[in-house]
Amino acid sequence: MARHSGALTSLCNCLRGMPPVDIDWTSVIGLANQTLTTPALIDYVDKYAGMLPEDVCTYIRHIHGRNVLRNDRLLAQLEEAVVAMNGEGVTPILIKGAATLATTPAERRGVRLMCDLDIMVQPNETERGLAALRAIGYEIHDQAPPGSQRWCVDLNRSGDVGAIDLQQAAPGPMYLYRGPGLALSHCVPAMLSSGRVHIPKPIYRALTLIIHDQFQDYGYWLGDLDLRHLVELRDLNDSAEPLDWEKLAALVSGELMKNAVETQLIALAELLGVDIPRALRSRLIPRLQFMRQSMQARLPATRVPFLALMALDLGNYRKAARGARQAAAHPRGLWSLPKVGTVQFLLKTAFAERAGKV
Repeated sequence: MARHSGALTSLCNCLRGMPPVDIDWTSVIGLANQTLTTPALIDYVDKYAGMLPEDVCTYIRHIHGRNVLRNDRLLAQLEEAVVAMNGEGVTPILIKGAATLATTPAERRGVRLMCDLDIMVQPNETERGLAALRAIGYEIHDQAPPGSQRWCVDLNRSGDVGAIDLQQAAPGPMYLYRGPGLALSHCVPAMLSSGRVHIPKPIYRALTLIIHDQFQDYGYWLGDLDLRHLVELRDLNDSAEPLDWEKLAALVSGELMKNAVETQLIALAELLGVDIPRALRSRLIPRLQFMRQSMQARLPATRVPFLALMALDLGNYRKAARGARQAAAHPRGLWSLPKVGTVQFLLKTAFAERAGKV
């Protein structure tokens, strides 16, 4: 993780389309591979090919070309799954990479590297959706144990290039969303080949990505950056019409989520040059969190001492998790130290090799 961390600024400058100046391409390509953003450099190669080393251009074009082929196969796999689920009366919601795959023009399909297909179904559709996928050859690789807060199933099939992650709720705990989470009212119906799907509106796709990175993947507590998803947020903002970032911030409730969303927006502004309203990138805790992310990316040895920064929002986390009424009844408990098991888990995760994270 550490050996490419100094290339963060150079890689972000490439992703922003800035002219190449003093780039250590070995480090930049290494970090791009680690953060799964190598195919996204195709625009940079197309723009500055005459100024770049030939082997760099060849490598990036090769990776992009391979990713085009892979995503074409993923799209065919997604279309087959959707048609099978439609046959059981299920119209799935496509989230994260699956939504991107379904909405991206063919000529841009190879820019994003994705690991699996995230498909969401309503709680009363889980059994039918699972049965439809098993009927076309998918097998359960992993499943949330009974009683878990989130129902999800990872499904694999021999010969496919990616797994299907079948879920019945949007990423992260429900209390992080205002209202019913990712409801159908936040989606638009669409056709995917001959199948019917629901796709979240762009602002909800952005919110889902932020909550996934910050809480389902523990990024807010660990100080991780997911550069691939930052690029996707940037591209969502660049497509059709710019996202209303103030409206997005209004979709969340509580200080914890407000801090997490603003931390991500500061990273978008500082690393990729996205125009974010000043009011959403000026508060102290989100700025401290982004400073932590930047420092850890460049000096990974700081990850352990910086874990103490999670205490800044520990009270807000417990308030959000318990609910305002219960939190008021136990005000002292909001600021108690985290459990030993929680600290051990975070320490272990902080140094694990996790695809896409820096």
